[in-house]
Amino acid sequence: MSTILINNATIVNEGKSYKADLLIRDEIIEAIGDSDLMNVPAGTKTIEADGLLLLPGVIDDQVHFRQPGLTHKGDIYTESRAAVAGGVTSFMDMPNTSPQTVTLDLLNEKYIIGAENALTNYSFYIGATNTNLDEVMKADPAEVCGIKLFMGSSTGNMLVDNEDALRELFSKAVLPITAHCEDEQTIRKNSEIYRAKYGEDVPVKMHPLIRSREACFITSSQAVNLAREYNTRLHILHLSTADELKLFSNELPLSEKRITGEVCVHHLWFEESSYDDLGSFIKWNPAIKTRFDRDALTNAVNNNIIDIVATDHAPHTLEEKQNSYFKSPSGGPLIQHSLPVMLELCRKNVFTIEKTVEMMCHNPAILFNVRERGFIREGYKADLCLVDPDSPWTVTKENILYKCGWSPFEGMTFSNKVVMTIVNGNIVYDKGVINENYRGQRLLFDR
Repeated sequence: MSTILINNATIVNEGKSYKADLLIRDEIIEAIGDSDLMNVPAGTKTIEADGLLLLPGVIDDQVHFRQPGLTHKGDIYTESRAAVAGGVTSFMDMPNTSPQTVTLDLLNEKYIIGAENALTNYSFYIGATNTNLDEVMKADPAEVCGIKLFMGSSTGNMLVDNEDALRELFSKAVLPITAHCEDEQTIRKNSEIYRAKYGEDVPVKMHPLIRSREACFITSSQAVNLAREYNTRLHILHLSTADELKLFSNELPLSEKRITGEVCVHHLWFEESSYDDLGSFIKWNPAIKTRFDRDALTNAVNNNIIDIVATDHAPHTLEEKQNSYFKSPSGGPLIQHSLPVMLELCRKNVFTIEKTVEMMCHNPAILFNVRERGFIREGYKADLCLVDPDSPWTVTKENILYKCGWSPFEGMTFSNKVVMTIVNGNIVYDKGVINENYRGQRLLFDR
């Protein structure tokens, strides 16, 4: 049995910030309040946290850790290692690996890889194709986070474009459907227009015109219409335009919504002028668009129209990213820096810290019905992170932990720093020191 006492932290949880002590026994938060009134065993490890923020561990519902098959870009060990340095304690990983995770056997193999390599808690999506509905329906809702549907091809090209297959999936799915929505026909048409104008050397700043706002809205609205027709549990990933926000509502509490949306940190931080300096390093699908879109997405977070903030962490090597436009893959590494980015936006009064915790910790747990995580509550798993809100540091190659070795935030100075990450009551990250031997747990879902 192990016990940890965190003294005098400022706990940020469920819309409030307050000073308190917290006692962890083994994997569980045992008590919150005044430690003088707790039964603190002799030999308890004490962490003095005066001046620090104590947050629930971040749950990132959209990552691409690249294993199996694409491990020159990243793998579950290296990227979960970067995750704990960023206060992330749980991730949900996408199926566009090699081979693609589109059968139950391949999904189970991936869970074995997670158990052997993940420093955080983990879950894996099963991918939908035009022909694998029988496999998708076999996935256990209590043990699998969801179904990934590409309604628009991206890295891995798992496009589902058959109308009958889409209708069958939406009518029968028990697991939540999480969808990447960009209209393939529109993108191909736009690509040919810009290829005719520039050849292969299309300027990266044309990316939001090629993978356009129209392409996003066409497919997002199609997915929402199908979900409404069949009452499907639909979660649309990485929203990038103001136009799409009209498809969502804040009239119901999150636990009662059937259609939800996510925004990623890069769509809240960057905007179209950022392409001038960063080029392909901020080339994502969907594309980063205008300042107007960024502001609309920000307002949607603050007004509970958008439900989750995540990363779409998707590393590629420097060599890959430095190719010409059509050869440079979309995606980039984010998970080590997502919480510092959001807390930096809090310092700029874009969000409150309470809202950030709601969007990155509480809401993923509610939306996916994650069992006993995402909140600082007695009886819940002790997934926590301590943040120093006044500890400036600069992102450099030396402190980037992604396997790909680069970040779009390189050279950026953040005013806050994650100083400790606790996973299931175990200190896995402590002021730059990582417990390389710890392994996280498979996420379970109350469904």
